Amino acid sequence: MKGFITTLLLMLCIVARAQTTHERVQNRASSSSVEREGVRRSQSSDALYEQGKKLYDQKKYTEAVKKLTPAAEKGHKKAQYRLGRCYDKGNGVVENNQKAFQWYLKSAAQGYAKAQYQVGRCYKKGKGVDKDKVKAFQYFSKAAKQGNAKAQFALGECYFEGKGVAQDKAKAKACFLKALNDEKDGKEILEDLRKDAADGDEDAIAIKKFLGK
Repeated sequence: MKGFITTLLLMLCIVARAQTTHERVQNRASSSSVEREGVRRSQSSDALYEQGKKLYDQKKYTEAVKKLTPAAEKGHKKAQYRLGRCYDKGNGVVENNQKAFQWYLKSAAQGYAKAQYQVGRCYKKGKGVDKDKVKAFQYFSKAAKQGNAKAQFALGECYFEGKGVAQDKAKAKACFLKALNDEKDGKEILEDLRKDAADGDEDAIAIKKFLGK
């Protein structure tokens, strides 16, 4: 009788081990499947974005939106930003400031500097969202920390005018000069400043005079 019980217990142990091993194999297979699906989706959104960007650069905006939208919906931060630009400018879609802001915000939440700068601009101008000088300053700061020159200049404006932060002319000057010395965008920023000043923008006139530009 004892021998029978011992044999039965051994058989139960073997069955339990076999089941555990099978579950482990299934879990590994499931995990691998999820990983492969994640990679597939990522590759798919990357491809859609690249196709959309190419069409956007060719000014084929309607076709670009068809590629950018699914990529953005899959969570591609650059596609979200680019789609925001489409709604912002009315390129390939009916201009919609609220939708532009929402797509910028989704991209900004993933740390994309260009989108963070645009969110700051929306809060500063009340475009697609209620004006909020403090939030504008916060988003400009996030983008500027990543080296975005336009955000750096906007940050300087906040310090210069005391909007969203305490006025500090020394910090303003440091931000302005850092932006203007940027190899990629510095020249364009200076040209825009001079153009705005020539058009009578009082803030631009004051900043231009402050910088001696």
